[in-house]
Amino acid sequence: MVEVWLRGPLEGYPALLMPVAHALLQAREDIGRLAAGVPDAHAWTRPGGAASIGYHVLHAGGSIDRLCTYARGERLNEAQIRALRAEGEDHSRESLRDVAARTIEHIDWALAQVRSTPPESLLDARPVGRAGLPSTVIGLLVHVAEHTTRHVGQALTTARILAGQPLDAN
Repeated sequence: MVEVWLRGPLEGYPALLMPVAHALLQAREDIGRLAAGVPDAHAWTRPGGAASIGYHVLHAGGSIDRLCTYARGERLNEAQIRALRAEGEDHSRESLRDVAARTIEHIDWALAQVRSTPPESLLDARPVGRAGLPSTVIGLLVHVAEHTTRHVGQALTTARILAGQPLDAN
């Protein structure tokens, strides 16, 4: 299967944000495969104390939500703050499919936001977090893509480790 970024331009996305959309669509596909293929017994296993597959998928979704909020120039609401605090709690009673479905929903919302982001706003300043650390619209959207792909990649690697498969390149 050809990776999303090699399938060509995506209609309706600003050219400068096309790589963000490609990365999010790839993550969406990878999360779907994880949810369909990871045994329930592996979803919350922490090999060698590393984060679980479920945690990576859960955190990816929450981070997408929070970073996109900042990119819109908004502050986190109480529900988002509670969700952030809850990410580190025990979620082992949740199925990976349910967590993945929520994260895919966040990806879809992010894709809609990327699609509707005016190119002229990309360099607009955006404060991040309580400290109001400096970023821009494009900085936040690029971070959405790279942060998501980082955690999905870690989830994929953990799934391979737990399955006992060699970590070889495609």
